Amino acid sequence: MSNFYGLFVVSTMMFDGRDEEEILGLMRSSLPSFAPCRLEAVYLRSGDELTPRLPEGGTEPDLDAGVGALGPTGGALKAGDDGWLWAFPMNSKKVIEGYLVVRGDREPSPEDRFLLQVLSQQTAAALASVSLHERERENVLALSRFNEELTESVRRLERQRAVHEVLNRISVSGAGVTGIAHAVHELTNLPVAIEDPFGHLMVWTGEGELPKPGERRYSRLKERAVVHGRPLHEDGWVLSVVRPRTEVLGMLMLVDPGQVAGEHELFVVEYATTVLALELAHRRSLAEVELRVRRDLMDDLIAGTDDESAYARAAVVGHDLHGRHHVVIVRWRHRRGVEAIAHAAERVLGGWQRQILKSRHAGALVLLVDGEVDGPALYEGMATLLGSRTGAIGVGGRCAAPADIPRSHAEALQALNIRLESASPDGATTFDQLGVYRILSTAENREEVESFVREWLGKLLDYDRKRGSELVLTLFQYLECGGNYDQAAAALMIHRSTLRYRLARIRSIAALDLADVDTRLNLHVAARAWQVLRGKDTEIGEP
Repeated sequence: MSNFYGLFVVSTMMFDGRDEEEILGLMRSSLPSFAPCRLEAVYLRSGDELTPRLPEGGTEPDLDAGVGALGPTGGALKAGDDGWLWAFPMNSKKVIEGYLVVRGDREPSPEDRFLLQVLSQQTAAALASVSLHERERENVLALSRFNEELTESVRRLERQRAVHEVLNRISVSGAGVTGIAHAVHELTNLPVAIEDPFGHLMVWTGEGELPKPGERRYSRLKERAVVHGRPLHEDGWVLSVVRPRTEVLGMLMLVDPGQVAGEHELFVVEYATTVLALELAHRRSLAEVELRVRRDLMDDLIAGTDDESAYARAAVVGHDLHGRHHVVIVRWRHRRGVEAIAHAAERVLGGWQRQILKSRHAGALVLLVDGEVDGPALYEGMATLLGSRTGAIGVGGRCAAPADIPRSHAEALQALNIRLESASPDGATTFDQLGVYRILSTAENREEVESFVREWLGKLLDYDRKRGSELVLTLFQYLECGGNYDQAAAALMIHRSTLRYRLARIRSIAALDLADVDTRLNLHVAARAWQVLRGKDTEIGEP
């Protein structure tokens, strides 16, 4: 009875708010008082495996294997020469939580074994109770965290609803881009800047000038924002690309040198970007309607229309066709496309106080400009704005009336074609500068010019057509470069030895002496005529 009483006391102590280590320690210290045995090991289940918890120094592999092979009732284990070894199952709600392994010098009595079995079950129940209490504490903490998150979500939704209301009200009020920028400034308490797709500042709500970092660093930030897709918070800036579909319409930015912008500010920027995209897309649509009207007018002017109708239609779009005009055709290889090219041309010509009408034909930008046009200056200005010199400009002759526009357009196209086919394809050419090209390109003597070309280049042209070679082009560039081998090879992008081989083939096939002055002159004129004829017979392709 005293042993039963002691077992009751130990069991009560196990359930008295102790943790796992304390329960196992209490079981180990009290075990010898219930039977003439000592604790050999305690195995507890962890998932599908039994893990030894006592003794701290580890257990023997043979003992691990023996315990692993036991069933739900436990049983005897190989004791070797050290007497008796037995594993008692630690059951909790019909689930084996582990085994209590005890060793004795001799087999204990049935009463002692019964006490050991009860001690094993009480230990398992106490451990299960600790695990249950631990799960309850975790559930309470999880529920507390959930309540906090729910409360925060409600507050966040309220703030977001307020942001929606403010920005939607601004959107329908007609306040435009400026109104959106000031609304974002009030919602975030941070300075706001909005740029157009070309990087030009549209609105700035801060004091003084927009504090941009270095140009290269600023460009990298904007490139990262485009790739990021969502508002990018980095290096004291929050940048968000205004891009309703695939085309970038602008950039919304917060200046945040103190890095104070958080989730709320990022949400404001993201939603404001959506509202701003709708505003800029609407403005773009209106501009496109006006541009379409201007393009239709330009198309008719290029095709040819009566002066009275042209004056009236031009007045509707705010352009005065009276006075002298020039047609300008621009082709530029630029990653932002024709819109960026048109914007650059408008900025340069606007700085010269010029009015323009614009259109597109075969991938090129066509402009009708009032007043004189300095082609090289226009090229230099556009190259600076676009950051690229890979472009060509053709300027037609003067138009005294709308009826002259088709002629000026043909002249501008001719000047552009000759520039593109020349040894220096990048730059500007005016029709008045064409010199001999103007004589060669007149329609009246075309048949005679073609006959002249065949007379001097016929054998080479036939050879090129059959073999797919470029002997005529090679001869043209060689003569254009004044017989300079290095310049001609560079223009043709071939090796100097390749050029020498081709010239030898030209002398052999055409049976001509390139050293003869008259021969060189006739060949040069024929080659230039061939370029003009080729330029007139082919459309200008995409850059």
